[in-house]
Amino acid sequence: MFIPAAQSAYRTLRKTQPRVRLNALFKNGYSSKVEYQPIRSVLVANRGEIAIRVFRACTELGIKSVAVYSEQDKMHMHRQKADESYIVGKGLPPVEAYLNIPELIRVCKENDVDAVHPGYGFLSERSDFAQAVIDAGLRFIGPSPEVVQKMGDKVAARVAAIEAGVPIVPGTDGPVTTKEEALEFCKKHGLPVIFKAAYGGGGRGMRVVRKMEDVEESFQRASSEAKAAFGNGAMFIEKFIERPRHIEVQLLGDKAGNVVHLYERDCSVQRRHQKVVEIAPAPRLPIEIRDKMTEAAVRLARHVGYENAGTVEFLCDESGNFYFIEVNARLQVEHTVTEEITGIDLVQSQIRVAEGMTLPELGYTQDKIVPRGYAIQCRVTTEDPANDFQPNTGRLEVFRSGEGMGIRLDSASAYAGAIISPYYDSLLVKVISHASDLQSSASKMNRALREFRIRGVKTNIPFLLNVLENQKFLHGVLDTYFIDEHPQLFKFKPSLNRAQKLINYMGEVLVNGPQTPLATTLKPAIVSPHVPEVPLVTEPPKGLREVLVCEGPEAFAKEVRNRKELLLMDTTFRDAHQSLLATRVRSHDLLKISPYVAHKFNNLYSLENWGGATFDVALRFLHECPWERLEEMRKRIPNIPFQMLLRGANAVGYTSYPDNVVYKFCELAVQTGMDIFRVFDSLNYLPNLILGMEAAGKAGGVVEAAISYTGDVSDPKRTKYDLKYYTNLADELVKAGTHVLCIKDMAGLLKPEAARLLITAIRDKHPDIPIHIHTHDTSGAGVASMLACANAGADVVDVAVDSMSGMTSQPSMGAVVASLQGTPLDTNLDLRTVSEYSAYWEQTRTLYAPFECTTTMRSGNADVYLNEIPGGQYTNLQFQAFSLGLGDFFEDVKKAYREANLLLGDIIKVTPSSKVVGDLAQFMVQNELTADQVLERAEELSFPKSVVEYLQGSIGIPHGGFPEPLRSRVLKDMPRIEGRPGAELKDLDFDKLKKELQESHSCITNRDVMSAALYPQVTNDFLNFREKYGPVDKLDTRIFLTGPKVGEEFDVPLERGKTLSVKALAVSADLKPNGIREVFFELNGQLRAVHILDKEAVKEIHVHPKANKSNKSEVGAPMPGTVIDIRVQVGDKVEKGQPLVVLSAMKMEMVVQSPLAGVVKKLEIANGTKLEGEDLIMIIE
Repeated sequence: MFIPAAQSAYRTLRKTQPRVRLNALFKNGYSSKVEYQPIRSVLVANRGEIAIRVFRACTELGIKSVAVYSEQDKMHMHRQKADESYIVGKGLPPVEAYLNIPELIRVCKENDVDAVHPGYGFLSERSDFAQAVIDAGLRFIGPSPEVVQKMGDKVAARVAAIEAGVPIVPGTDGPVTTKEEALEFCKKHGLPVIFKAAYGGGGRGMRVVRKMEDVEESFQRASSEAKAAFGNGAMFIEKFIERPRHIEVQLLGDKAGNVVHLYERDCSVQRRHQKVVEIAPAPRLPIEIRDKMTEAAVRLARHVGYENAGTVEFLCDESGNFYFIEVNARLQVEHTVTEEITGIDLVQSQIRVAEGMTLPELGYTQDKIVPRGYAIQCRVTTEDPANDFQPNTGRLEVFRSGEGMGIRLDSASAYAGAIISPYYDSLLVKVISHASDLQSSASKMNRALREFRIRGVKTNIPFLLNVLENQKFLHGVLDTYFIDEHPQLFKFKPSLNRAQKLINYMGEVLVNGPQTPLATTLKPAIVSPHVPEVPLVTEPPKGLREVLVCEGPEAFAKEVRNRKELLLMDTTFRDAHQSLLATRVRSHDLLKISPYVAHKFNNLYSLENWGGATFDVALRFLHECPWERLEEMRKRIPNIPFQMLLRGANAVGYTSYPDNVVYKFCELAVQTGMDIFRVFDSLNYLPNLILGMEAAGKAGGVVEAAISYTGDVSDPKRTKYDLKYYTNLADELVKAGTHVLCIKDMAGLLKPEAARLLITAIRDKHPDIPIHIHTHDTSGAGVASMLACANAGADVVDVAVDSMSGMTSQPSMGAVVASLQGTPLDTNLDLRTVSEYSAYWEQTRTLYAPFECTTTMRSGNADVYLNEIPGGQYTNLQFQAFSLGLGDFFEDVKKAYREANLLLGDIIKVTPSSKVVGDLAQFMVQNELTADQVLERAEELSFPKSVVEYLQGSIGIPHGGFPEPLRSRVLKDMPRIEGRPGAELKDLDFDKLKKELQESHSCITNRDVMSAALYPQVTNDFLNFREKYGPVDKLDTRIFLTGPKVGEEFDVPLERGKTLSVKALAVSADLKPNGIREVFFELNGQLRAVHILDKEAVKEIHVHPKANKSNKSEVGAPMPGTVIDIRVQVGDKVEKGQPLVVLSAMKMEMVVQSPLAGVVKKLEIANGTKLEGEDLIMIIE
């Protein structure tokens, strides 16, 4: 039953005059007469949630509450919850402010305070404080100074336990103050031992030592922590009992000698000897052991004359033996669970006992105290469980708590906007659940913790949830090794935190500008493109992909060849925007129109939508995962074959890779949704081409080997790339097993007559192979050329939807469709459907105005027949010229491109060989060099890296060999690659790469590993960006590029059934001293503010540099804190794992170890430096 402890009777007592009751005299020091004196005001010599807990009890009793606070706590909630509050410790360090006994007494005397409650921690177990309170004529709400002194002295407490007949653990006879004494004890009694602070508890200054070589270092760290937390570094040493349960008994005594127990708590779930989760009563504790333990606790309390609230702590081994550890002569953090199961308010009881009331008068006799149900307390702390529980500080950007039936919250500064400082304990909120049994209580706790939303600092909630779902915990099978022996507790599903990350991104854009480089000053249009409706409730009509999926690549190729109509490949999703908009079109806009394409264009040969430059641009500039793009498009377009661009042995990169990388890439691409691999090599170098074909074929894809076209087969004067060259290549590719043969006219050089000659020649030799033609419309002759190809026997030609066609893109889809209507080659596409599709892209294209090729290119230009610039490179080359300050000289760049091509031997020009020519052209214009001057000065010039690597043979061997004497003059004695570049490369160790990525990033997938294999630094940057800013691909394009307008409201759909409603409110005009600007949003109707570093303004302010996480030479602070010990100097040699620096934060010390062996190049700290997380400590070379 719960105690009906008489509020009304108590209030009646408070109204009476002080009176004296006579009681029996006890030899142990209990008073023989107890005088009742009401308390009118209480000062709490503490901070945080315990201070607020006492204030609430005072308010319920009609007592005035008084708070004290340090300078660092002036904004803290406990100051505001009290009736009065006074600052203490001005000029003192944060902790010492609360340890200043004379100032605390002064505040009491100056403000008519009757009594002092010490809370827990700080001065709560200092007998000199209790005595000072009493000497000042005040009441101390706790045990007498004598008892505090005796119980706080662990040696005296052991003696008292022995005298009371309570079993103890062997240990030192007195406090130990030197490492030499510690070493002597360990040598004498053996290991393991435990060091414990002689003058405090709570796990501070506690260390278990199992190796003799660790004794001195552990003693120093423990002693230092104890001194910081309690003002005295003396240690107590005792033998360490293996596999114990940590069980404590809650006691309550009065001045008349009455002592009762309020049953026990199981505190075995500990980490670093600090309690994490507490349960009352202790599950699976036999009744006979509980009775013996509680009886021993009461016996000890009576023996020492204990009054007020306190706890006796025991270790209980597997055999049921229990040993006295210590007495906590104060209220404990976990008192809440006892309150829940007994119904007794311990803090009010403390105050009543201090006033002089006896336990029988309060209704607290042992027979009436009966536990009901189970209560669990979880301490939610601002510690990062994924990073060794390091304290995390900062601003609470979001705080939403879990509540409901059976849940109690005890907290302090848990609200949005609160600052979590490094100066005090990391406890944020105590969550207490109560239910009829342990499993139900755990279920309530689990539900409540999942309701919490805390952003801005890391918390241990993911760890707590793992504990609550552990079967041993749920069945009460616990000991102090529980956490150590369950490593799965540290496997977390990280919080997505998408909303807060996205508003941080938008704040970053509003303060510091676009987070992807914009090519021009044009702004995205304010438009929401209209998406044509489709019947989403029905499946899209079947297409050619069904043949591929059901019957395989060979049957697919046969079906293509048997079709009478001209088949089209739509390049709108890839090459069209690569050519017109610098490859910048985002998944967001592609996915919107995908269902329409699936329903209306099911008879396409394929949709070119992946690979080539889109892969790295997605990671590098659009901050989205290319694999997710492919996967999501496949979900929306299940019926049309997808086609990608595979650069042979270069995969989707710009260099050669180990063969297993190319094979693995193709395998993963097919698994994610790819169908057709258009395989090419930038030099038509057969060994590279065939490797790509084999990789695509082995993965199960359709192999479409491509011959890159250059020159002019209709011009007899151009003999290097004549008709025979191309038909011989076609023979080799058909022989190698290609399913489809492609002519890749990347610059749009294939004139109608040349098209007729080339396709006729190939068709005559290979009547059964499907032929696919890819071109660009740079000259404006693209439609004519594609019609010529079709009439000559081509099966497939490339087009782009009208609004994304022409110029450096592909020929117009609508024009080709209209031209063939009513002919044997009729495409069977509806021109009205094409027009509807085009209307969407016409609007969408305006969102990408900063990348628009028409900024400088107003129409097609036949000079492409002279410069031979590939359409996909044209706009990128243009923007590169702008970025290099050559925007006004782009015509010169085009002319230089022709000269550069001839210098390099008139090569096939497609990525990456086209990049070589482009880099050399810009190099020539920038340095005002002619082709003759380049050749003459080749030995002294510093050429672009791509040019040097090409001449070395890093991308293969060009048709006709390398240009001489240019090659010899440039390379001199540099090494040269003979044969296929990737043939000599060792296989990549994917497992090793994955482990390396997992060291720096969470939730690494095989897709991330593949991306990193191709683009290591780009992928690392992308992963960092994604972890910081979340799924930015969900934002509308204009908002992604330039941010929202102030006052603008918009939605962000995260996933099915989850949509964020956002409104941009304001950007602060005032700059904080550290260079921060505050940006305000309304998110789902609630105010959110984010702090953004103004990168321009901060140039004028000194801000401590941050460590670059991707650079292992830069050692960053693993947690916020103060530097208390620097163990190395500049120039010192260090080994991996060597201690470098000691940090102190939240009364915890941490040794920062060297991540690598090397030499200390630079120190960015000094003793006393206050650091934030990831601040740069030093650089090691």
